[in-house]
Amino acid sequence: MKEDPTLERHFKGHKDTITCCHFNPNMKQLASSGMDSTVMVWNFKPQMRAYRFLGHKDAVMSLKFSPSGHLLASGSRDRTIRLWIPSVKGESTVFKAHTNTVRCVDFSADGQSLLSSSDDKTIKLWTVHRQKFQASLNGHVNWVKTAKFSSDGRVVGSGSDDKSLKLWDIASKECIHTFFEHSGFINDVEFHPNGTCIASANSDCSVKLWDLRMNKLLQHYQAHGSTVNSVSFHPSGNFLLTASSDSTLKIMDLIEGRLFYTLHGHKGPATAAAFSSTGDYFASGGADEQVMVWKTNFSGDEPTSSAPKPSQREHVHKFTRDSNVVSARPEGKAVSVLSQPKDCSAPDCEPVNVGPALFNLPANQNNQIDQQTNPDNNKDIFNSNATTTPLEPQSIPPQLAATLEHMVGQLDVLTQTVSILEQRLTMTENKLKECLDNQQMISLQIKPND
Repeated sequence: MKEDPTLERHFKGHKDTITCCHFNPNMKQLASSGMDSTVMVWNFKPQMRAYRFLGHKDAVMSLKFSPSGHLLASGSRDRTIRLWIPSVKGESTVFKAHTNTVRCVDFSADGQSLLSSSDDKTIKLWTVHRQKFQASLNGHVNWVKTAKFSSDGRVVGSGSDDKSLKLWDIASKECIHTFFEHSGFINDVEFHPNGTCIASANSDCSVKLWDLRMNKLLQHYQAHGSTVNSVSFHPSGNFLLTASSDSTLKIMDLIEGRLFYTLHGHKGPATAAAFSSTGDYFASGGADEQVMVWKTNFSGDEPTSSAPKPSQREHVHKFTRDSNVVSARPEGKAVSVLSQPKDCSAPDCEPVNVGPALFNLPANQNNQIDQQTNPDNNKDIFNSNATTTPLEPQSIPPQLAATLEHMVGQLDVLTQTVSILEQRLTMTENKLKECLDNQQMISLQIKPND
């Protein structure tokens, strides 16, 4: 029998607004980032304390576990990306990624590549093992709030404060399509699990789904009363989770094209939301400094969908928010937190502060980083025996570390210079082509006298 989502537990440890949350694919940990410059890793085993990773010098805007769960990437307002080992030792490596705030980080499905977007208006690709810069995707004219890989890793979707959603081909590093039909800033994007569409969370209170085969709007939801900050697809592809500054989470039924649930739990804006890899749970974070873990309950009863479909009567299904949404069953059922969930932030569970440290991956670890996790993810995460694999610390002499950081800084300047030169070369080529075209037209118009 289908049941409503329930709040299982909540975590307190951040000292400012939560910016992002993500489940470890092994379902033994949940990570969250905050405006307090920290990354928290919450262990679901009751006896294990949470880890507070210290290293970023400013607000941490985004984080993501690698597909294997062995690495955790974070991007910060301090313009750096850190790769952490999510264990009590908290080893991390840091590299200067952008010339402005790093807004979003994402791993490719094979775990080999890392994606980052920034307020410097660029999207950058990196190799994971060597943390080497691969390419820069340039085209947005304002802050790039979000960038995500498609499930097959061939396409990147990005959303910006220039009110455009762009699709990029990884092979050619070129923009292959731009959706301009947004009236507000784009705060988050997410590809559908089967790769046929992409969802966007927008500052104009809307959620849009775009068909990537036809390059047109597929579904439009105006269900929130304020900015939509985050979107996450259920692994089945049938549902979409959203978090909004109106303090609610909403679950959209993409098959029926309607609001399914409205969830009340956060006091203040809900700023982050994410389904687990199995879909059995989802997490949320907010300005109330709390991370909440919800049990989905309805996921196992739903068939897997090939893709969301538009209304048969019109190409775009629009849903408009109703002030009496709580009592309107066709427009979604409201779920409020009535009972106090288990608080996993009691004094005896005080998080362990973990300082920053540089590390090198051992040779035998390289083959483990991107292996798929064991298929035991359907176990109850609150009763599972969680373990972490310690990594022997690898130290780098301070002088060498300073030299490497200086080299990285110089390479970043060189990369920016090359990018500017490429843009100017492209402009020159376009002007030259235009001149040649004009000359050809003039020569055709001037005919010799007979």
